[in-house]
Amino acid sequence: MASQTTPHPSATDRARDRAELAAALPHILAALADVGTLDMIVVRPEHGLRRDVAHTRLTASHGVEGDHWSRGCWRTTEDGRPHPDVQICLMMSRMIGAIAGERARWAAAGDNLFIDMNLTPANLPPGSRIAIGSCILEITAEPHNGCQSFIDRYGRDACVFVNTGDGKTHRLRGIYARVVQDGTVTAGDAVRKLAG
Repeated sequence: MASQTTPHPSATDRARDRAELAAALPHILAALADVGTLDMIVVRPEHGLRRDVAHTRLTASHGVEGDHWSRGCWRTTEDGRPHPDVQICLMMSRMIGAIAGERARWAAAGDNLFIDMNLTPANLPPGSRIAIGSCILEITAEPHNGCQSFIDRYGRDACVFVNTGDGKTHRLRGIYARVVQDGTVTAGDAVRKLAG
């Protein structure tokens, strides 16, 4: 797939209500626990821009190649560097599918990797590791919450759903990870949970 910049959807593009999202919950939580698939890779070259790419490199020094994380992250270490605990954003494909519908509307969520796998804390608590392509990621404890931009793009009900109740418990807005082994990932790659 060629790299492409995707426009942000508007919540008026067909926002799902909480009842619809709750009805999708059993399907979302039925995602496989130990192995999954990397469905989409998104690079954020600068704030507000998204590129859906077929493959990229992930490194401990720069995160997703070409992503703005390494040039100006909202969270920094004491010495001012981008914080590794928010290096890579991941979201369950089934969740963004339930919220956004068609794939063309996924990238606006702002996550880097959309994965068809159970990413809940019950399955992947902080400190867990997953292998994708030739890289290894470690899940961090940093909360990932829906914000005003998420409301603007997918509607208030979607934001409330992921930020409260079952959505919060299962971290359905998404999770963060850091790179612990540099490597290359390609859309369609298998994702494997590594033994602790």
